[in-house]
Amino acid sequence: MSIQESLTKVNASLPKNVTLVAVSKTKPDTAVKEAYEVGQRIFGENKVQEMVGKWERLPKDIEWHMIGHLQRNKVKYIVDFVSLIHGVDSLKLLKEINKRAKKSNRIVNCLFQIHIAEEDTKFGLDRFELFDIIGSTEFAQLEHIKIVGLMGMATFTDNTNQIRKEFKNLKSLFEELKTQLPSISTLSMGMSGDYRIAIEEGSTMVRIGSSIFGERIYNQ
Repeated sequence: MSIQESLTKVNASLPKNVTLVAVSKTKPDTAVKEAYEVGQRIFGENKVQEMVGKWERLPKDIEWHMIGHLQRNKVKYIVDFVSLIHGVDSLKLLKEINKRAKKSNRIVNCLFQIHIAEEDTKFGLDRFELFDIIGSTEFAQLEHIKIVGLMGMATFTDNTNQIRKEFKNLKSLFEELKTQLPSISTLSMGMSGDYRIAIEEGSTMVRIGSSIFGERIYNQ
């Protein structure tokens, strides 16, 4: 099945209120172009250097989402063009994004990454850390970032009950956060293996790679 056929199939399975981020990490420019040619405009990358290169080479109406763990010293390379940063997991990172965005005269959209999985390898804030940040004076002074919602990754498991529980917990936290940040609207949860469950539990944005582009290439 071609990338275009796979993309069409994935899109047909998504409700109209769910945004598709086509995860193009490790994939060549030609693969991105193939998806672009059938109308896909939002792509997700998890490596700064790879995203910068693709941004330089590919059409400028593409919206690039940083979906991986972002180090503070790498923010400066993407702040001029990134559309959404999914993985904000500390106030220090948020302050760095704000500082760089101010220099670029931009307001950068961000999602707080929440740790919902039982795996220690996943990054993210817990509930208490989240509300400590948004209740702080420092957060209130950040004028060049905009928190638009939350992101989380479920445990990599075949136990669908566990996955559903983790997504439910994230949706519940999203609703709680909305009482303090009423403008948030994005709940980014769900990938190729679990996005259907995520949508059932309230996801408004899914990050899908292998179901569109095939299995990840690890040797790049």
